[in-house]
Amino acid sequence: MDSKQNLKIAVIGGGYWGKNLVRNFYELGVLHTVCDTDQSIREESVRLCQGISTTSRYEDVLQDEGITGVVIATPAVKHYQMTKLALQAGKDVLVEKPLALQIKEGEELAELANEKNRVLMIGHILEYHPAVRKLVQMVGDGELGKISYIYSNRLNLGKFRTEENILWSFAPHDISVILRLLGEAPKAVSAYGGEYLNKEIADVTVTNMSFASGVKAHIFVSWLHPFKEQKLVVVGSDKMAVFDDLSSNKLLLYPHKVNWVGRCPVAEKGEAEVVKVTTEEPLKEECKHFLDCVAGRNEPLTGAENALAVLSVLTASQESLVTGGKKVELTKAETKEAKDVFIHPSSIVDDGTEIGAGSKIWHFSHVMTGAKLGHNCNLGQNVFVGKNVQIGNNVKIQNNVSVYEGVTLEDDVFCGPSCVFTNVKKPRSAYPLKDGEDYAKTLVKKGATIGANSTIICGVTIGEYSIVGAGAVATKNVPDNAVVAGNPHEIKGWACRCGKVFDKKEELLNCNCA
Repeated sequence: MDSKQNLKIAVIGGGYWGKNLVRNFYELGVLHTVCDTDQSIREESVRLCQGISTTSRYEDVLQDEGITGVVIATPAVKHYQMTKLALQAGKDVLVEKPLALQIKEGEELAELANEKNRVLMIGHILEYHPAVRKLVQMVGDGELGKISYIYSNRLNLGKFRTEENILWSFAPHDISVILRLLGEAPKAVSAYGGEYLNKEIADVTVTNMSFASGVKAHIFVSWLHPFKEQKLVVVGSDKMAVFDDLSSNKLLLYPHKVNWVGRCPVAEKGEAEVVKVTTEEPLKEECKHFLDCVAGRNEPLTGAENALAVLSVLTASQESLVTGGKKVELTKAETKEAKDVFIHPSSIVDDGTEIGAGSKIWHFSHVMTGAKLGHNCNLGQNVFVGKNVQIGNNVKIQNNVSVYEGVTLEDDVFCGPSCVFTNVKKPRSAYPLKDGEDYAKTLVKKGATIGANSTIICGVTIGEYSIVGAGAVATKNVPDNAVVAGNPHEIKGWACRCGKVFDKKEELLNCNCA
């Protein structure tokens, strides 16, 4: 039986946006209760969703032990308090953006969710849009080349708000996508705007972000625009991509290039290519992901870490906005010096890095600009992490390991002492890569183990929960759960997620580690 069939979800706030959440969770067969103080909304919910319960009291939802998860679609000023109460009551939570209006409040909620072992997910809906997911994949695969510039427009006439300005209402969507595309946080932010309808409530803002990797981005949002527009443009060295949510062709790829002729830039334009994407409703995909995370006790794509990164940019943008566009630096305290991080005095961690809470960096190590380490990572002595390297949560890297640019380590990866990652297929000292040329991408997937003194040739993927034996040379992709050894590597067996090894792949089902 599908474990999601036993879930019971309560939606808090069934009005402007909440009604869409009500519809989706009802269609998914898990809607139990709609909570709203407006009687007409409760009556309409019952009319459209037969068999559900309604209440005007949030306390009723929190006290109902049968309700598994709470979905909060109330005004932003209530998000912090309502999410806190739900987590304290032992409920899993999906809360609309933003998670909170202050970073300290967001951090408190993240810690509470971790303490209570509860799922905390934020409704950054664009991250579940099939076209955006495809765009993230294309950027990650290097199809656009080196990214240099991103801009987004999110414009409309209304809905006007008085409890939050346009920056906090519209921009979180675009911020979350830009951070996902680049895999790094901005090093500096500036924002300016105008207040035309209500004093101290900005109706129009432009936010500029600069990144350690050299990328620039800006976000233009307004609810005083004569027509609706939701567009994101990504400019790369090889191609340019346009995501247009209001077009029938959601994602277009332009093979435009800029050539240098006589030391002058000359545009070389190409015909737009329609990128085929699936047509699932983004909100439905978001709701399904929440249910999957609740059923499987998994960390959401847009979980607390994602929400805090967006909240950090929003806070810096707001600070700049009220000072007339003054540039705000995202300091080390907001990036590498996260709570409970240990960095040995002999190690160097450059500006513009992100180090997750609970991580430890030991003697004589170096983490370069743009690198991102997740929570609870452990880097041994003499470890080098190159520019823009992405390392997930709970990753252990033993002594004398260099993780060069172009390598990505997902959650729970183990790197044994002196293992080697390469990133250039034809290295020549006299012919180094030029700016704008990409390193070969290497991906080590969740739970994989890289044995001591092994070598991973660049451009390969090491599968989930696989084991690369000590001294092995991985010259091609390693399947999920495979145990490989030798030079070049050969499959010797199959490993369960707990590390137990079997002769045949089908024998993995016999492991009782779960």
